[in-house]
Amino acid sequence: MRYARISIGGRAVWGRVGEREIELLAGSPLQEADPDVLGAVPREGAHWLPPVVPSVFYAVGMNYPRHIAHAGAATPERPEVGYRANNALTGHRTPILKPAEVTGRFEAEPELVAVIGRTLRRATHDEARASIFGWTIGNDISARTWQHQDRSFWRSKNSDTFKPMGPWIETDVDALAQTTALRVNGETRAEFATGDMVFDPFDHIVELTKHVTMHPGDVLWMGAESTCQLEPGDTVEVEIGGIGVLSNPVQLEEERGKQP
Repeated sequence: MRYARISIGGRAVWGRVGEREIELLAGSPLQEADPDVLGAVPREGAHWLPPVVPSVFYAVGMNYPRHIAHAGAATPERPEVGYRANNALTGHRTPILKPAEVTGRFEAEPELVAVIGRTLRRATHDEARASIFGWTIGNDISARTWQHQDRSFWRSKNSDTFKPMGPWIETDVDALAQTTALRVNGETRAEFATGDMVFDPFDHIVELTKHVTMHPGDVLWMGAESTCQLEPGDTVEVEIGGIGVLSNPVQLEEERGKQP
């Protein structure tokens, strides 16, 4: 099953995504098992929102052996996560805005994202696995000069629109058995086995919930094997088999018109 959030008349509405239509739901499938169907709209032309907007969200770094080797970093000895800000989230097909003052490398990283479906504290590995409501796709945008200048990632990874996510949550897929691809203007820039991680999502959930309570709608971004440079005018796509394609144009922020 595929669940999404779309904008209808400026209001966020949950939907169940079909091949041609999106069934509009009376509530969140994260809160109730089978929300009432209120109607349907064509899938074509839908205004896609991030499928969830948690109060904070969690992100894994240096979780693929090839990325670690390329960076000359040490392989982590235990699962660790960082925090990201929800203001950075944006949806499928909405622009990634490159601030005019950004110089140097402006990069994309294609990531699998786990969506949590239940409250967890001190979870076992089996409980962590059972807690996954579904999977979506993330594109971790980074302004590398800012990343190296600042003491934290506050602007290099958390600026508005730097975290596209979507287009929907897929509940019926073996996400770790898939392939992740990153394309820019239709050209493949990276392709790797999604599950070739140092620590899988369940390892991270077990470690995280030793200290932090996770809630339905929380998300865990799982890192990437490769990165690539983006320029204004590009269209960047992240595809994960069995889930879908997340696509976003890249624009200079000063070119942005009024948001719809």
